[in-house]
Amino acid sequence: MSHDHDDRPRLTPAQAEAALNPPPGRNGGDLVVETLHGLGATTVFGLPGQHALGIFDALRRSSLTYIGLRVENNAGFAADAYGRITGEVAPLLLSTGPGALTSLAALQEAASASAPVLAISSQIPTAGLGGGRHGYLHELRDQQASFRDIVKSVHTVRTASQIPSAIAAAWESALTAPHGPVWVEIPQDVLLAETVLPVVTAMDATPRELYPRPELTVAAAHLLSNAERPAIIAGGGVVRSDATGKLRALAEKIGAPVVTTFGGKGAFPWEHPLSLRSWLEDRHTTDFLESADVLLVVGSGLGELSSNYHTFRPRGRVIQIEADAGKLESNHPALGIHSDAREALADLLDAVEPREDRTAAERVRTVLEKVRARIDAQDLTLEQRVVASVREALPDTAPSFWDMTILTYWAWSAFDARHPNTMHSAQGAGGLGYGFPAALGAAAADPTKPVLAVSGDGGAMYSIAELATARQYGLPVTWLIVDDGGYGILREYMTGAFGEATGTELSRPDFVALAESFGVPAVRTTPESLTDDLAKSLAAPGPSVVVLPALLRMFEPTHL
Repeated sequence: MSHDHDDRPRLTPAQAEAALNPPPGRNGGDLVVETLHGLGATTVFGLPGQHALGIFDALRRSSLTYIGLRVENNAGFAADAYGRITGEVAPLLLSTGPGALTSLAALQEAASASAPVLAISSQIPTAGLGGGRHGYLHELRDQQASFRDIVKSVHTVRTASQIPSAIAAAWESALTAPHGPVWVEIPQDVLLAETVLPVVTAMDATPRELYPRPELTVAAAHLLSNAERPAIIAGGGVVRSDATGKLRALAEKIGAPVVTTFGGKGAFPWEHPLSLRSWLEDRHTTDFLESADVLLVVGSGLGELSSNYHTFRPRGRVIQIEADAGKLESNHPALGIHSDAREALADLLDAVEPREDRTAAERVRTVLEKVRARIDAQDLTLEQRVVASVREALPDTAPSFWDMTILTYWAWSAFDARHPNTMHSAQGAGGLGYGFPAALGAAAADPTKPVLAVSGDGGAMYSIAELATARQYGLPVTWLIVDDGGYGILREYMTGAFGEATGTELSRPDFVALAESFGVPAVRTTPESLTDDLAKSLAAPGPSVVVLPALLRMFEPTHL
């Protein structure tokens, strides 16, 4: 029996010579950074710690760019954004115990948003492993257990020779659809021990493609071709798989209106005649989607926000394309197609018959007019002006990262993300403090574009330390802080539910003076001057802060 070895990695003569004569002074940490470099990494995020020093010392001998943040959770948010913007794996270097655990909320967001983050954590020395209590600093009885419920896969290393294979397996897992965070842990002594293993050069961790089953494509195409009132819900999977062009072509071919989820902002052109935009917390939109006789859901699990708080009850046939098998039919019975969105849309586009629908654009216009009338009746001029001002000031291709704050809740529905993969928020897991550190990660990915971060004053306090990071690396991030003196959305929720709010009012710093103390230019603005102040800050090099004192209100969502 013969085997075809053509796809095996091969060494150049120089690499083969180098393999026989590894340079002296290398340790397990060098194997980590060599493997990352061999897999294509260029930038790593993290925070050093006692057990992880072998990796950080090895960075000094590598060409990898290191971006060090001040809190591990913020480093995780930065890596998350880097992964979202580039579609590439974002390595996150962490210490043991408290350092590792502090990243958990960020890894939960990466899991919810399918961001390919490769967390590499140190561990206590191998002699202390095994679930006992040896009294090592940072020791956990079972560190992996803290991460197993959150990440896609866990990879453990116990010897130096295991390092390249473990990191390559984790890399492949992170990039296999659906993308997500993965976890590698390596003991301190393995990282510090000198190694005579050859330099890692030929690495391959090609993710598996996830294609739709052809019989399901035929069935879905038949349903869509013969539908009377088809409609499409486009989620984050469309953006992540770079399928926005395929989505538009399919929608136009079958005349189907499209609504984008909050995670799928930019998946379909906002001003397109078939665009229902993103008004998911609106009964007019929900009614329209329920009335579709065939509903195509692409790259969304139809979770709480996408289903208008689980009030959505489709009456027609549902077709669901989803890379995460666990989300297939998890909320609604459907023709479930387990596939990457791009591959499935490409096959559907070939298989459907064109259908003409002269009423689709008119029906879309009617829904949007009803939504507009409902919002206009709520006396929310200030809020709409602020959303419009941010849109006017932000260059079309500049990425924006939004924390969990009232302005973000508005932006999910009302902000026109003019290009795919430009608007991101923490709506996957919903933790505070995402906006600013995530924007720093995006700026590290592409420093040629200004990046906008949006926070409330409450969420901003989670990330103040990262003003030092922004200044240290000169990252072009403008941070808009909407200061309403507390946790504004929680204030609204509690007042509505209980008549008064508890624990929502906050003492806070003078954000302008605080930013300036970090060497970051800052300005206090008004709703009237917001567009100009924001545009000036975005146009200036390096980091900046714009503070808007304003009490914004949420529009009334309609579930009934």
